[in-house]
Amino acid sequence: MSECLDLGPKPRRNSVAVKVGGVTVGGNAPIVVQSMTNTDTADIDATVAQVAALAKSGSELVRITVDRDESAAAVPKIRERLERLGLDVPLIGDFHYIGHKLLADHPACAEALAKYRINPGNVGFKAKKDKQFSQIIETAIEYDKPVRIGVNWGSLDQELLTRLMDENLKNGSPLSADQVMHEAIIQSALLSAQLAEEVGLGRDKIILSAKVSRVQDLIAVYSQLAARGDYALHLGLTEAGMGSKGIVSSSAALGIVLQQGIGDTVRISLTPEPGGDRTREVQVAQELLQVMGFRQFLPVVAACPGCGRTTSTVFQELAQKIEGDLRKNMPVWREKYPGVENLQVAVMGCIVNGPGESKHANIGISLPGTGETPAAPVFIDGEKAATLRGENIAEDFEALVKKYIEEHYQ
Repeated sequence: MSECLDLGPKPRRNSVAVKVGGVTVGGNAPIVVQSMTNTDTADIDATVAQVAALAKSGSELVRITVDRDESAAAVPKIRERLERLGLDVPLIGDFHYIGHKLLADHPACAEALAKYRINPGNVGFKAKKDKQFSQIIETAIEYDKPVRIGVNWGSLDQELLTRLMDENLKNGSPLSADQVMHEAIIQSALLSAQLAEEVGLGRDKIILSAKVSRVQDLIAVYSQLAARGDYALHLGLTEAGMGSKGIVSSSAALGIVLQQGIGDTVRISLTPEPGGDRTREVQVAQELLQVMGFRQFLPVVAACPGCGRTTSTVFQELAQKIEGDLRKNMPVWREKYPGVENLQVAVMGCIVNGPGESKHANIGISLPGTGETPAAPVFIDGEKAATLRGENIAEDFEALVKKYIEEHYQ
């Protein structure tokens, strides 16, 4: 008999664990979901509201922009307001160009943040670069804060890139421009981490990221970066785009890297629709980790896609309603009913796969398809438990789901 292929994910890469507030990143800790606000941080009300929404939707770390004195002065007030709301989600300060000055001029900001994020491509230029980078690292040491060194190909250190391009031209077997760019990104991250350690920051205070916006570039860069160090790694496809394009691109790139055992935090960088909900990126990150088997955030609702047998929209409406109710209630249910996130629900549209799929779930319903007898059998833990009829099938099934949760998760 031929051997079965092992198609599961590779073991998690052994990275150094980093404490970010009350959240552990790396080591053996679960992969962490992160997001970022798009409010003006100086607008305390708007920023508190968006951080709260992101945290309640499941973002375990939230990054905020700290770009000027007004935003730096607002950070401790934002932290205080969040704590009054009972939210202890760690805040990450995103610094560019003048981060060294803002941290020095606003010690309360330096203290209130759980982590600093700096970009070696714009922390300073020429002779000032290493000095200003070191100043931020010294502040992190003073306040006992971790640092994410976040390289981005849109603001890559041009001196480093130019040097590597020149060296490549002299090479007898030159690399492609993309390969040189990959190496520049990796070197920027690793050399910056080395400098941070030389200044005195421990490896257990350093997280690296290497952001690009093309799927194949991300896979190549993170595969090499992971092989050349044991730093905790933050994953994200930068400027992924809007809607389905951003979701598909991010999922394709991060899914492959995660399958290789690489990655300790993830962010799905979606461009929201005008006036759209920022929490969508959190939902996508959770769903990605869940469908790949790394985390369990919400009960799974299996639902058939529909066909000519299911011209009624009843099963679609019921699946949408059940999934929406589960997501809405999870913040409370997770505390009240431990393990409820492992619940599996099936909402099927006809007799072809309905009964079988429903039997695989903890609780499932097979709704009548076009031309079928107007009855909906309900299966609980593989056994037929009831048959629903009439106009209130949806409400009756919802009541059975709630009853199942109350009886099985205590």
